[in-house]
Amino acid sequence: MSSLKKFFGTKKSSTDTTKDAVRKLEDTRDLLMKKSDFLEKKIAECITLAKKYGLKNKRAALKVLAQKKEYEKQLTRMDNTLSIIENQLQTIDNAGMNLEVFKVLKATAGSLKDTHKNMKIDDVQNTMDDIMEQRDIAQEISDAISNPSAFGLDVDEDELLAELQGLQEEELQNELLNIDNVPELPNVPARDLPNPSTSEDKEQDKQLKDLMAWASAE
Repeated sequence: MSSLKKFFGTKKSSTDTTKDAVRKLEDTRDLLMKKSDFLEKKIAECITLAKKYGLKNKRAALKVLAQKKEYEKQLTRMDNTLSIIENQLQTIDNAGMNLEVFKVLKATAGSLKDTHKNMKIDDVQNTMDDIMEQRDIAQEISDAISNPSAFGLDVDEDELLAELQGLQEEELQNELLNIDNVPELPNVPARDLPNPSTSEDKEQDKQLKDLMAWASAE
């Protein structure tokens, strides 16, 4: 059996086959890029020689330019091949990414299926109905507990407003009475009051005059 495997080879998986294809494409791309660099150098050499020969050696210059044209054709073919290889590598890369996304989606779908396996729509609906019913009951209990009439606290709001208005009117009347009972101020005198400082000044002037008269008599 082992000899048959060696002769025919073992069967490769799709992943290994894809990796081999990518590796071969990359090797071919690298080889073509090296040859493209070589052709670009040869084209540059031909241009240099053609300028060197110029009109002095017209035949040699034309031969070099003809060789340059051939190199340019080869370079164009290689560039086209490189574009095809790059597109193929990009396609393989996108296919691999799509495969990974598909695997994730498939695993997610399986998990959801296992999760919902023990869940029935009718059971879910019944559970939601029970939740809504219990919420309504809780609301009714809360309303009953917070109702003021249950503790005799249900008071007519109009009655309270009337009482408040009466208190405000009573306060206003008290303020008006306080204004009427302000004590009277004393009357302002009709003539000017004597200035105490004026009498004192007159006494000082009299004493000064007496002193001056005594000094003159001496």
